Amino acid sequence: MSATLSCPTVIGVGIDTARYGHRITFLREDRQPAAKPLEILESRTGYEQLEKAFGELHERHGEVHFRIHVDAAGQYADNLLAFLRTLPWPTTISVGEPLRNKRYREVHFPKRKNDDADSQACARFAVVEQPAATPAPLPLMAALAEVASRLEFQTKQTTRRTNRLHQLLASVFPELTTVVPLLTSQWVLELLEKYPSAQRIARAQVASLTAIPHLTAGKATRLQAAAQTSVGCQQGGLIEELLRESVRDLRQSLAGEMRLKKLLTKAFDELPDQRIKQLVTIPGIGRRTAAVLVAKMGEVERFATPAKLVNYFGVFPEEFASGVDRQGQPLPTAKRMSRKGNDLVRRHLWMAAQVAIKVNRQVRELYTRLRARGRRGDVALGHCMRKLLHQVFGVWTSGRPYDEQHESARVGGAPTAQPEQPSPDDTPLAVTTVPAAPAPMKKAAGHKTGNAPHRKVVTATAPILTAPPADEQAANIDFAFVRSQVTMEQVLRHLGYFDRLRGQVQRRGSCPVHASKRDRGRTFSVHLGKNVFQCFHPPCGAAGNALDLWAAVHHLTPVEAARSLAQTFGLRLRPN
Repeated sequence: MSATLSCPTVIGVGIDTARYGHRITFLREDRQPAAKPLEILESRTGYEQLEKAFGELHERHGEVHFRIHVDAAGQYADNLLAFLRTLPWPTTISVGEPLRNKRYREVHFPKRKNDDADSQACARFAVVEQPAATPAPLPLMAALAEVASRLEFQTKQTTRRTNRLHQLLASVFPELTTVVPLLTSQWVLELLEKYPSAQRIARAQVASLTAIPHLTAGKATRLQAAAQTSVGCQQGGLIEELLRESVRDLRQSLAGEMRLKKLLTKAFDELPDQRIKQLVTIPGIGRRTAAVLVAKMGEVERFATPAKLVNYFGVFPEEFASGVDRQGQPLPTAKRMSRKGNDLVRRHLWMAAQVAIKVNRQVRELYTRLRARGRRGDVALGHCMRKLLHQVFGVWTSGRPYDEQHESARVGGAPTAQPEQPSPDDTPLAVTTVPAAPAPMKKAAGHKTGNAPHRKVVTATAPILTAPPADEQAANIDFAFVRSQVTMEQVLRHLGYFDRLRGQVQRRGSCPVHASKRDRGRTFSVHLGKNVFQCFHPPCGAAGNALDLWAAVHHLTPVEAARSLAQTFGLRLRPN
């Protein structure tokens, strides 16, 4: 006799969660109902009713595998998920992202928006798409995520109350914000609580003002001088009491924020996963920043590559372009950092990047290179945030402490792409996306990676030229000296493109690298004062200096481009 292996019956279970109860739909593999829809309360009785429904399906179909997909609404699904994981039958439990669940429901049930349609969409998604199981969160990880969520809310409350105080001061003592750099400083709040008007500050004794901690005599003198000539129009006891109330609200919010920050680091210290503890070995990443990242990431296994992690937190540029000018030409494309991602994480990453440019050698070198290329400070810091996320991904996945020498060796000699280079599913926070180099070269012309420049060096964003080969010919060429002898205007005139560009110092037009001379595009931008160029057309993305442009147009290596440029314009390859 031969035994016949039978496949279990798959039943999709879609659950739409809510505060007081949940809607459940059961579907067979042919997308037909396997049982009547069920509505249960968020209670022990409701859970017993749901378990009974699962048991009846098991008795009816024999060997059953339940694929359960939950549309989690906030924290309302936590108890339900814990109960589902205790069921005695084979299950695959997945938790869907609310936005993705919504779009899936809109596609398959476009004319309905109710609990029944949401649960049916979840059940259909479970049967058709067969999503992977969502791992159960560790209790300590769930506690960390809850603290981070509360801190995020409290931070927003502090911002709102700070703005409210600013609005009130605009009519009471508007000059205060020009004298005081930070309104949330404790000494400023104590000053406003004791003297809630410009008139009171002007009449106060200097000794009374300096009795407030951190309020020096110099600050007191400047404050009284501003208060004596204040143009604030709101006065009186009622306004003063409103100002005191706003100050007390803000101080209370700041105190709550500080308590949650301490609780966050405490929850982080109690996590048992030692891989997570290695994040604090990254220079610039403190315990609080590491705790926020861990709370919002959950598990690093959710992200296949560092680029996925970068995209998740929105540390990349988005293009904004719409309309045409009076000549019918497309308006210039603007780029700014994406607004997707978690505000709490981005705030901590921004502060961590400011620290990392001082203590993290890899981040500091990246910042120095970008500033030397003419990037604004905030744009360069955005790149540093991205770099820190790459380091977080590497340390967490490896489980080893941060090793500066290991990363230097990997960036310098490994075939993998550098973290600050573009990847297929992510774009660095520079002006544009740059394709791979046309030739297998290693470094931007005239640029020495790892050394802070003694003067301004301009190279490509993602260099289309890389380091010249280490041979005798390259050793006889001073690339910086060659570039200093020719201007961008001379190169563009020789290529026949200069007169086709519109503008004065900053000119725009068609790109000499990828466009023909008949092209009327405006993707190419050049700054004649800085001698740098940039193409905003993503498939091209060329950028850099005059030598980079010459090499890109003629498809030359750095050595060939330098020699060709010297021969064309009568330049010297090295100073005498």
